[in-house]
Amino acid sequence: MAQTTNNFIMLPTVDFCFKELMQNEKVRKGFIAALLGRKPEEIQETTLLPTILPAEYDDDKLGVLDVAVLLRDGTQIDMEMQVVYFPYWTNRVLFYLCRMYAGQLKKGDSYNKLKKCIHVSLLDFVHFPEDKKCYHKISLCDTKTGKLYTDLMELHIPELRKLPRKARNEDSITRWMRFFNGKTREDFKEMAESDKYIHEAFSELEKLSADERKRLEYEAREKAVRDYNCLMDSAQELGLEQGLAQGLEQGLQQGIKQGLEQGMEQGLRQKAKEYTQKMLRRGMSPDEIADMLGEDPQMIASIVDDLQQEPQNPQKN
Repeated sequence: MAQTTNNFIMLPTVDFCFKELMQNEKVRKGFIAALLGRKPEEIQETTLLPTILPAEYDDDKLGVLDVAVLLRDGTQIDMEMQVVYFPYWTNRVLFYLCRMYAGQLKKGDSYNKLKKCIHVSLLDFVHFPEDKKCYHKISLCDTKTGKLYTDLMELHIPELRKLPRKARNEDSITRWMRFFNGKTREDFKEMAESDKYIHEAFSELEKLSADERKRLEYEAREKAVRDYNCLMDSAQELGLEQGLAQGLEQGLQQGIKQGLEQGMEQGLRQKAKEYTQKMLRRGMSPDEIADMLGEDPQMIASIVDDLQQEPQNPQKN
């Protein structure tokens, strides 16, 4: 770890750290107010709800750690910090949002007891490659008129990788995103000066970082994520090797091409190829694509070369 012992600071993008920060009621209130576009003083009460890892993660250290909150008006909010790319994230959050909404009713209850449910996905990867917006709020609406049908279920999706350059008079949610995306003590200290609730988050972050037991838990969680990423990278490389070997059996030149294609279909590289294709259609350059996806520019350039050599078939928007 690059940080020295005396200057060690936890990073909120590690979900253990994010969840610990949300244990502080003032921090929780400030962030929720930013999400809802309200003043923190208007958030009268936030109560933490018990959360458990889904059954499928019982033996998996990488099970998602979420924060469930109940507001005084009955609104439920589930918040998650997700660093590891998840191929079916949309399906997953819709499943848990619907389960949270339906779970409010007991047998015999009237539908009028249903209250608003919000799922917040703080993502450290690009989920919407089609635009540069770093924050999306999604509700049910009429697809023709755009008129809101109901706000009883909402998705809030801040994408930390797409934060724009710092500007004056930024809104509160952008300031919170900058804080969560901080990488050094100086980053956090600078953001703490912009808002008393973010200042409280920085103070809490310093306390957590100075707690030896919390630090051990944090580092164990960080290691689990790092090991998972390493495993995915290894699987991707293995897929490339297997693809090349299979292709070489069919002749050197044709084999190399087929091997590369089959290898690229493995894991994240295939997803990067899909995103690159979409962004190229929107007039973005390879360097802009690499910057938005947080990927190696040389890898994106190689994907662009492959796409340009492929037959030009009519594409669906």
